This record gives sequence, structure tokens and C-alpha cells, in this order.
Amino acid sequence: QVHLVESGGGLVQVGGSLRLSCAASGILVSANAMAWYRQAPRKERELVATISSTGDRNYEDPVKGRFTISRDGARNTVYLQMNSLKPEDTAVYYCYTHLYDLSGKNDYWGQGTQVTVSS
Repeated sequence: QVHLVESGGGLVQVGGSLRLSCAASGILVSANAMAWYRQAPRKERELVATISSTGDRNYEDPVKGRFTISRDGARNTVYLQMNSLKPEDTAVYYCYTHLYDLSGKNDYWGQGTQVTVSS
């Protein structure tokens, strides 16, 4: 059973930084593609950053140059370092991964962690 547990959210001022953590169980973060998504009020959930099983990283345009996704295999945890935060970064941030089995693709989400950037 795969479980993803996010932490590290909170209230921060514009220009500040936060580091989100996603502790995984039932899956190895170093062997699977992992991602961070976010959902702002009254908006659809959107992709923020991904890290592949080989370590390739990709970022969506709104966060390029400010956010960094990384992973720690020993702790089986994925991180999202967020710098130069803006009010538009305010959202619930979710950790995501997926696995394939005989029934097809299975999506796994964490419970989310709230990030609020105040101006």
C-alpha cells in the first residue's frame, strides 16, 4: 500500500522560502517518478514539478528558477524547496506518484499541505 504524507507548509511573507517534504511508504522515491501539484482556491489542480526515476527534473513555467524538486533515497522522501515566494503561489500542495499493475495505472496522492503567501 502506497502512502504519501506531506509536511512543511505554512504562512510565509512574499519573498520568503519554505521546504515541503513528502514522506513515502510502499514505494521507493528513488526508483519511481514523483511530482508536486498544487491547487489554489477556485482553480484546478496543476502540475508544479516532477522528478523522474533517473533524476531528471522538470518545472512548470510559473515556478522555474524559484522552486527545486529533490529526493533523498535514504529517507525515502521527496522535497520541494520554494524560494522567492509570491502571493500566487498560495495553494494546497500535493505529492503524487503512480504505479502500474495488472489492473492498469494507479494514482497516489498525499493529503496536501497548505502554503499561504502573504503580501
